[in-house]
Amino acid sequence: MAEAEAALRTLAHNVRAARTRAGLSLDELGRRAKVSKGALVGLEKAQGNPNFATLVRLADTLGVSVSALLEGRPEERVRVVSADAVMPLWKGERGSEARLMLTTGGPAATEVWRWTLEPGEEYPSHPHQAGVTETVSVTAGQMVLVVDGAEYPVEAGQTATFDGDTAHTYRGSGDGTCHLIMTVHLPPGPA
Repeated sequence: MAEAEAALRTLAHNVRAARTRAGLSLDELGRRAKVSKGALVGLEKAQGNPNFATLVRLADTLGVSVSALLEGRPEERVRVVSADAVMPLWKGERGSEARLMLTTGGPAATEVWRWTLEPGEEYPSHPHQAGVTETVSVTAGQMVLVVDGAEYPVEAGQTATFDGDTAHTYRGSGDGTCHLIMTVHLPPGPA
């Protein structure tokens, strides 16, 4: 559901931006594209569910591709991702979870993860490819980082880094939930 809402918000933004660039009012765009003004108002407010034919007519009238209406502009310099818009990729039995927030582009990509670890719950990770480096920054609570069998306590305000090409485990510790941001720095080239 959150993914559909995000897609509709992107569509709304892109239609409004293309209409503004074209210098068209809602009335004029509706007349040219044969779409009611009410439907356009709803669309630009990220409401409704436009069909493909409507999107094609809007794209043609605005002089853009349908994909340009549906996707974020590649020239955007800033991406903002909300945690509630991203589904957890791992959930523990006690309520822990991990969400991959985003992956940067470029020759050496970086994954940004948001984790919660409940006390005593752990996530064991297999070794990654050579050249992968991980960092964990604890923002609240405490955890134990286990790398190659050695335990390293990490608490709020501390950051640890290690080579990810060996077995490692994240374990919640202390009395409350541990919140952390983990980054995975991939080596240049195909991952």
